[in-house]
Amino acid sequence: MSGQRVTVTILGSGTSTGVPVPACSCPVCSSRTPQNQRTRCSILISFAGRNILVDTSTDLRQQSLREQISRIDAVLYTHTHADHVNGIDDLRPFNLASGEAIPIYGSREDLDVLRRVFAYIFDDGDEPGYRPRLQPQPVSDVFTLFGLEITPLPLLHGPGRSFGYRIGPFAYLTDCSSIPETTLSALAGIDILVIDGLRFRPHASHLSISEALAFAERIGARQTILTHLSHDVDYSRHASLMPAGTELAYDGQRLVFQLDPS
Repeated sequence: MSGQRVTVTILGSGTSTGVPVPACSCPVCSSRTPQNQRTRCSILISFAGRNILVDTSTDLRQQSLREQISRIDAVLYTHTHADHVNGIDDLRPFNLASGEAIPIYGSREDLDVLRRVFAYIFDDGDEPGYRPRLQPQPVSDVFTLFGLEITPLPLLHGPGRSFGYRIGPFAYLTDCSSIPETTLSALAGIDILVIDGLRFRPHASHLSISEALAFAERIGARQTILTHLSHDVDYSRHASLMPAGTELAYDGQRLVFQLDPS
């Protein structure tokens, strides 16, 4: 699909607890700065009247209402940690609105985990009306969805693994602690990069901000956006300290790009 305008909405830019963190009174959690109000990580990819959701975050209902999302045509899963999947039941209203099942894409292993953890959704039997209607579609290589070419990108996430995704000049790499060389090669020519940058201190399962910036420099995108931000990151204090071409993600942020004509 060449020459198509694509809009990416940052539905959630926060880490697994969200920000503010419950029971925390630190300056960021007490802040009234809108960009410090972070729901759990997710994006929405919109093009040609279609909406592709990346992850069903714990805050999917809130995000859908805030952004006035009226349809979800497919879901891409990065991995199966709770903050990225526990909003899965909130797909049900979109089934009811469209009358159609929603295809969900991810690694075979991750889809197997979803089948096990949310067995009530995937068990055979009569449709009781209280569960989403989903169609698992395992992917491991480039695939086409509604005419859009999507590349899964293997990432390291602590002792586990996750998927990033590339669409044309855009890539989304949340929840990673390192990027394999083969994935770095697959990121050649990226123009917009959204990448995990949890906090300034090191973390076993996530890139620190300095690590994320080092990978961003290797990738060479024109625009880099750090996401999955913890309450260690204060938008008011730290956004202006980012290098040129780098910014901190915030909920509701929109990124627009064109797919190059073939």
